[in-house]
Amino acid sequence: QVYLVESGGGLVRTGDSLRLSCAISGLTFVTFGTGWFRQAPGKEREFVGAMRLDGGRTDYVDSVKGRFTISRDSAKNTVYLQMNNLKPEDTAVYYCAISPSGVKRDDTLYKYWGQGTQVTVSS
Repeated sequence: QVYLVESGGGLVRTGDSLRLSCAISGLTFVTFGTGWFRQAPGKEREFVGAMRLDGGRTDYVDSVKGRFTISRDSAKNTVYLQMNNLKPEDTAVYYCAISPSGVKRDDTLYKYWGQGTQVTVSS
């Protein structure tokens, strides 16, 4: 009932910036959490950050804290992941997801997922 579509990925160089978008449609509530995860080839899916849909709480993994920022445009039903000072280790497929349980790091609590968008950072 909830559909998420990521966009904005691409090929960039070390130190560049990208902004990923997650367009949300369907029935959601402002207490839900919007999470960003990433998965590199051969690695497990990793929590990146999350934000309550009303912007009331955010959480980021240490490796991206200070570089990545989650924001929202309520009028467009869109959540953004602003990624600055990108590094090769940021290369992965990035997914947005919705957690009815709020802001969590456990990916099993996220019940709706987008299709992913590829981010590649060259060295």
